[in-house]
Order: sequence, then C-alpha cells, then structure tokens
Amino acid sequence: MRRPLPPAGLAAAALTLAGCGLSDPCSGYQFQRLERFSRPYAGTWVVARGDTLTFPDSPPMSDRFRLTAVVLDTATVVAGRDCMLRGRIVFRAPRAETLAVTWCGQPEQAIVTGWPADLGPFAGLSLAPSGGDSLRGSILFDARLGVRVRPGVTAQFVAGRLSSAP
Repeated sequence: MRRPLPPAGLAAAALTLAGCGLSDPCSGYQFQRLERFSRPYAGTWVVARGDTLTFPDSPPMSDRFRLTAVVLDTATVVAGRDCMLRGRIVFRAPRAETLAVTWCGQPEQAIVTGWPADLGPFAGLSLAPSGGDSLRGSILFDARLGVRVRPGVTAQFVAGRLSSAP
C-alpha cells in the first residue's frame, strides 16, 4: 500500500515539475504585447530615398549601400529566450542580396537585427512611423565591433508600404 505524499512534498513536486517544463516565449502576455505593438510595422516597405553610407577611413566599407526593401513578417522565431518576428532586408548595392533578420515592434519604433558581421559594423535598423503608410529608418551601428562613429552620424531612409494591407 502506497502512502500519500504529505502536503509539503506535494507542493515541492509540483514546483519541480513546473520548473522543469519548457516555457514558450511566443505565448502569454509578453507575446501578446509584442504582437500588438508589431502589427503596424508588418508588411513590405519599399525604400523611396535614403542617405549614402560611406566610411572615408575604411575604403573596403566605403561602397555605397543601397537598401531596396524591408520586409517585416509576422511569423515568429525563438531567439534564445526571446520571441522575435522574422523579416528580410533587401540590398541592391554593394552587392545584391537579401538578408534574413529578426525584428520586434514597440509603440514608438521597430528594431530590426541580424546583420552579418562581414557586411559591416551594423547593429540593425530603427524604424519609426512617418505618416499613414511611411516609415523613417536609421541604420544602427554596433559599437561592440570596434567602430567609432562621430556623434550625429546617421544613415537615414524613408520607405513606403508596398500595399496598404499588412
């Protein structure tokens, strides 16, 4: 005959099982906030105009970058312990390529990350609403890669939504 667990043992067993379970960062309250804040940014954004990004002190990186489009999808991806959304950024120059990135929206901006280090010292993009169907974007520099950018140096662009439906 088995003896029932005392109440303290039952509570300890429940805590152990709860602690061992895998938690899904793409569920619950935080994910609902991420989804709600990201919704206005989702879609395909075509770059209408932008600054030329050159580095006079670094000839290999002094090519003109031509960002063509930013595609912000609503499919989720787990990155470490965070839930992020998938996206792509499309370049025409210095080489034509499409990069897979992750992003998340906040009320005042969306942050796009995931640039490969060989492209340069970039941390990603900061995107902010600019009117009904436009975004203003800024390229973010990654100080961890040793780049020293003078304060105030930015590379900005304006993009319009490809269609009005996200």
